[in-house]
Amino acid sequence: MSSREKKVGEQRPVAEGAIQDCSISIDGIHLHFQKAGAGPALVLLHGLLGHCFSWRRTIPALATKMTVYAPDMPGAGFSDSSPDMDCSLESSAKRLLRFMDALQIEECDLLGSSHGGAVAMMATALEPKRVRRMILAAPVNPWSDHGKFLTAFLSSALVAPSFLGLAPQLRILHEFYFRRMFGDPRRIRPGTLDGYMKPLLRREPFQYAMKVIRSWNQDLRKLRSILPRVANIPVLLIWGSLDTAVNPSSSGVLRRQFHTCKFVMMEGVGHLPYEEVPDDFNRAVAEFLLGR
Repeated sequence: MSSREKKVGEQRPVAEGAIQDCSISIDGIHLHFQKAGAGPALVLLHGLLGHCFSWRRTIPALATKMTVYAPDMPGAGFSDSSPDMDCSLESSAKRLLRFMDALQIEECDLLGSSHGGAVAMMATALEPKRVRRMILAAPVNPWSDHGKFLTAFLSSALVAPSFLGLAPQLRILHEFYFRRMFGDPRRIRPGTLDGYMKPLLRREPFQYAMKVIRSWNQDLRKLRSILPRVANIPVLLIWGSLDTAVNPSSSGVLRRQFHTCKFVMMEGVGHLPYEEVPDDFNRAVAEFLLGR
């Protein structure tokens, strides 16, 4: 590992256009990702039906002192999928680790939002020596009841085919769902919905999401069983007090799973703090990672 990878370098603002769009093949699947900055590696993991667009305000803030990677997980965003791809939590975590292998990332910090937070915890449990620290933004976890009924409903044999057929065309449905992710919808900036919608015009992200949903409850049981393996990893846990997707009250039990856990509750904020209050979110992450 080079000396530049081992320690944080001097401040260097990320210039406009410095975020690179890249691609790599993982298990024969084309994977799109963005990269920016220089220094220790930081990998950002989006939530379900998200993609690297989620991090457009986070990457420039953190790439001043770190090398930031933001992949579209296989099946999501502008990455490809395969008909037989296993989208369980463990398989997703293993693909993340192979992504790191392909880019020769020996160790990194992991920042995961929602389902990406669950993937981060699973990947860390599989190979704990490769993760220095985790930042978890409202991570899906075994103690939140939000979503358990909905995932069972959407993955049922009667509902799933209709959902897959109609979802890419129902912009009004996406807008309704997206607005519910905010504590204050007035904070939704122009162009935000269009940015999230762009890859959702294809069926593949919804097929990926349905595969994730089918193993949701089983995956949460598996996640609960492996959490003792990550107890020694330092964690920053960030939540919005008005989160309607992952219950903020579940943070109490989740915090107790880690020996070192800093907790930040953002009052009046919903499920996407990096969208709703990006400056506050970036400040909390930078303080945790860089000691600002």
